[in-house]
Order: sequence, then structure tokens, then C-alpha cells
Amino acid sequence: MKGITKRIASIVLAASMLFAVGCGSSSSTSDSKSGSSSSASNDDSFKKVNDAGKLVLGLDATFKPMGYTDENDKIVGFDIDLAEEVCKRLDIKLETYNVNWDTKEQDLNAGTIDCIWNGLSVSDERKKQMLMSEPYMNNKMVFMVNKDSGIKSKDDLKGKKVAVQNGSTAQEILKDSDISKDITMTELATNVEAIQQLELKMVDAVFLDSVVADYEITSTGKSFEVLADGLSEEQYAIGFKLGANELCKKIEDTLKEMKKDGKVEEISKKWFGSDVTTIK
Repeated sequence: MKGITKRIASIVLAASMLFAVGCGSSSSTSDSKSGSSSSASNDDSFKKVNDAGKLVLGLDATFKPMGYTDENDKIVGFDIDLAEEVCKRLDIKLETYNVNWDTKEQDLNAGTIDCIWNGLSVSDERKKQMLMSEPYMNNKMVFMVNKDSGIKSKDDLKGKKVAVQNGSTAQEILKDSDISKDITMTELATNVEAIQQLELKMVDAVFLDSVVADYEITSTGKSFEVLADGLSEEQYAIGFKLGANELCKKIEDTLKEMKKDGKVEEISKKWFGSDVTTIK
């Protein structure tokens, strides 16, 4: 009898572990209109979004090309196009909400926004504060300088002013790097401000995402260049409130469908010229 009891306990334990894998798990599914779920938890994160008929996406609306305000005062970008297609397939509307990047987690936890989807880099610290989806894109952290600056490597930055966005992983990485003690760090609210100060030569370099740097150089034709030696490689993911596994998984599954039928490639080619995503 004890042996049978132990076997039953083992089966129950194994089954329970399947539901604890995270939002990338295939163990939890929900109907797109009813919001019903086979999850063992009481997670109603997708049901709330579905019942409201909209997904509220938080972003820094200056983060080209992922999500930003264009000349017509419209929010556009690669992440926005992905999110709009996801919402279309889930039969809900997309609503954007401009957040302060330094305090974005507060909006997420308060329920003001349903997700942060705006070139959000994965980090161990962020994983403590939010649920992060499977990464969908690779990124590098790089130094961008003026071509006529004479700066050709990280060593040339010693004694220089380097701008960085406040609240970004770029800020965390730069602070933790060996070079931090040799530079003067200028912390600004947005990358736009940092790039403007670089153009005006108020700072000597900007430390930022390669995606942003490359887009700025190719789209504006300004006389910037990226140093060959950066500091770190990263991945982009979507951030959700801790415990919102159902909503996270629903969006992940929809992105995977879009990858299979070619929609992700179509959107990526529009912004980058090729499919740069890592969605499987």
C-alpha cells in the first residue's frame, strides 16, 4: 500500500512541475474569446485583456526603430507592427501608453499597462521585477561616436563623456564595466537626447543598443559610427507583470504562428531588410 501511495505522490509531483515551467511552457492553453484556461493556477491575465478588448502596450516613444512617435505624431515601429498583428489575430485592439523608462515597472505592477514591448533587454534584475517572454531578437550594446572624433576604440574613451539612457540595461552594463572609472557618465532620459548631445558634441560618445545606433546611422545619414568593440550582447523580450503567464503564453504562441506563416519575416524586412528575429 505504501508503495502505491509513493507512486501516486510521484505522479502528482511530476504533473505539478509541468505547470511551474513559466510562460514559455506549452502546458497552459486558453481560448482566444472565452479566456478559459487549462492552467492549474487562477491566472486570469489573458481573460482580463480579452474582456477589455484591448492590449495596453507600454513604451518609450522615442526608441527608434522599435517603437517611436513619427512626424505625423503616430506611434510606429517594428515592435508596434508585431504587436498590432498579434492583436489582430487575437481579435483585440492595441493601445499604446508612453511610460517613463526609469519607472516603467511601476506602471506594469499597477496594471496601467499590460506589457512592456519596446526593445526591452533581458537581464537577471528585470526577471526579478517582471515576467519575461521568450527572447525574440538579439541585440548588442555599443558605443556610437562622431566620425571626426578621433575615437576608434574603447581605450580612446578614457577621460571622455559618455551619454546613456537612464533606467536602461545600457546604464547598468556601463556602470558595472571596467571602463566606467575612466569616463564621465552622462545619464539622460532618452536615447534621443543622448544622440542630440552627441551631434552637438556635448558628449563624446553614446552607449546604446546596436539596433538603435544602426537605424540612426542608416536612416538619417548623420556622421556617426559605431566602435568595433562594444561591451555586451543582449536579447529583446516582452515584459509582463509577474504571474501573467497566460497572457505571456498567448502572445508567444501568436508570434510563433506569425513566424511560421511568414508575417514576422515580412515585418522584419520592412524595418531591417531581412528577418533578424530569433522566434522559432
